[in-house]
Parts: sequence; C-alpha cells; structure tokens
Amino acid sequence: MNHKPKVLIVDDDVSITELLQYNLQIHHFDIEVAHSGMEAIEKAKVFLPNVILLDIMMPGIDGVMTCKMLREIADLKKSFIIFLTARSEEYSEVAAFEAGADDYVVKPVKPRALISRILSFLSRGTKEEVRSNSIAVLDLVIDKESYSLHKGSQRIALARKEFELLYFFCQNPNKIFNREELLRKVWGTDVYVVSRTVDVHIRKIREKIGDDYINTVKGIGYKLVLS
Repeated sequence: MNHKPKVLIVDDDVSITELLQYNLQIHHFDIEVAHSGMEAIEKAKVFLPNVILLDIMMPGIDGVMTCKMLREIADLKKSFIIFLTARSEEYSEVAAFEAGADDYVVKPVKPRALISRILSFLSRGTKEEVRSNSIAVLDLVIDKESYSLHKGSQRIALARKEFELLYFFCQNPNKIFNREELLRKVWGTDVYVVSRTVDVHIRKIREKIGDDYINTVKGIGYKLVLS
C-alpha cells in the first residue's frame, strides 16, 4: 500500500513542473502533474492529492477559478492548496485566499523551503485528523473530522480556511481576537498572509451563515457571540 504524501503540481511552465517534480520525488512524495486548470481538476478527482501546488496564470481557466472549482469537490475538502505564482500584488493574494487557498508563495520558488512548508501543512493535517471534534454553538454544529458544518438541518459548504477560522471561534466563544492573533492561531507562523485576509474570510463566512454569529469589535477585532 502506498502511504507517500500525494502532491499535484499545476503549472503551464514545464521547467517549473520538472524542477518541482524532481525535488519532491527525492523526498518521497507521490507526484502528478497538470498544465492547465481543467486538467488539474480532472486529475485531482482521481489522484486525490494531499497537497495541490497551483499557478495563477495558466491557459483556459486561471488558478483562482481552478481553486474555486477544486474547493467544490467534496473529496478534496481536506486537500491543502498552495499557490506558487509570479503575481506579487496584494489583490491577487486576496483573491487566492478568497477562493480557498491555504498558502500563497511568490516565485522564484526555493525547493527546500517549499518542501518544509508542505511538510508543515501535512503535519498539521495529521494532527487534526487524529482529533475527532464536534462542537455545537447556537444552531451551528461544526465537525472537525469531516470538515462539515450544519446550521439547523442545512449543510453549509465552507472553504478550508473559512472552516478552520469558524471552528476556532466556536472553540473560543465570547473572546475577542485581533487580526494578528487570528492569523497566528489559524494560519500559523510559517505562512505569511496580509491581515486583510482575516476580514475577507470573515466576510465570506457571514455570507454563508449570516451576520449574527461573528461580531466586529470596533478598533480591536472579532468575537463569536453566544447571545
């Protein structure tokens, strides 16, 4: 049985995919490669990667749209999506996280640093899968093992980081957290994202579950309220 972590590399630049494939295979990853968004989606459905490395600028559908489509596939809810892109502007980074990305790395890629990043995500994911936790808050039931959220009888789909952010709030109701604390607790210290990413994710959560759960505490941060 093959227990090697599975990584799907998605980039239309063959030199990039060959470089990444070579370095990841040395470290005993199982690799698949795609050169477009649609090819990535079709391969991901069969390969079921633990990690997807995704470029933004590709022929056909771009990486952001590809990410959104991947996040709609139930079997890929636990897959980590890391953008590897030459686009360094903030709006591209925010769009990537809005689409459901877990990390955003600007090229040129340093293979050893990237491998360390991937291993960090996989280690975190393994620990999460060991803990089977279901939390009920008001009319929300959020299950960490299955990455499922129910509001009453309705099942609501969340992107991975939206889910983890809401889960963190449900673990700590009525406590106020500023953006820096939320970035550290949910995204971790090994991932660099802008503080506005928190606002984007909270806005997306509110769009899906309503505005009555996570309150903005002006000038401080956010909290999940029980009353």
